[in-house]
Amino acid sequence: MNRNYLYSHSQYFLFWIYFFILSIFSMYYVFMIPFAFSRLGIHPFLATTLFWLSLLGSFINIPVAKLKNKVPMVRDSFVNFWGIKYRVPYVKYAHTTLAINVGGAMVPVLVSSLIVWQLITRHFFVLLLKSLIGISITTLIAFIFAKPVKGVGIALPAFLPPIVAALMGIFLGISSPLQQAPVIIAYLSGTLGTLIGADLLHLKDIENLGAPVASIGGAGTFDGIFLSGIIAALLV
Repeated sequence: MNRNYLYSHSQYFLFWIYFFILSIFSMYYVFMIPFAFSRLGIHPFLATTLFWLSLLGSFINIPVAKLKNKVPMVRDSFVNFWGIKYRVPYVKYAHTTLAINVGGAMVPVLVSSLIVWQLITRHFFVLLLKSLIGISITTLIAFIFAKPVKGVGIALPAFLPPIVAALMGIFLGISSPLQQAPVIIAYLSGTLGTLIGADLLHLKDIENLGAPVASIGGAGTFDGIFLSGIIAALLV
């Protein structure tokens, strides 16, 4: 059999496999994330609005500061000479731009703030105290396991904060009279705990990374802050 025929059909088959996987993930985000927001007691219309705001906002990074790197950053330069491209590596001390991602950080913090405000106005102070305990424990674990990676940023195992936050929701919210208590504790612990422990408490390490951009909440994609809260709310 013609090898080119087999190769073209294998490429065609792989394309549809990738398309199928991408479709599954797209449907997951479209349905599961609004569902997670609705579990927090948020109106379905507002939940859908928050989903699209998070999705579109994940591509927006707002610069807030420039930090001078304490380690050299290696970049490549290319020079064309008579149609031949030559790679010329060079080393320079550069700045790291510190930014905040709209969808990955600002929206989760906004949702968390609205939840905390509702707890205060409805006098659920015991639930608020339990949420603070869950946030503190998640913050500690995220801080311990988050590691600075040179040239990349602060890395944290993606599965760790959601599992810890979900456990906080289960153990701290199981005896609460409010039905959504475990989900609320899990979401607040996963969102604010990851933000404080993995990002804010490691800001001092950014100057030693040599990365061009350090984005709190992810650079164009959802990172641990957004997904930790969503997955934790779904796990409870």
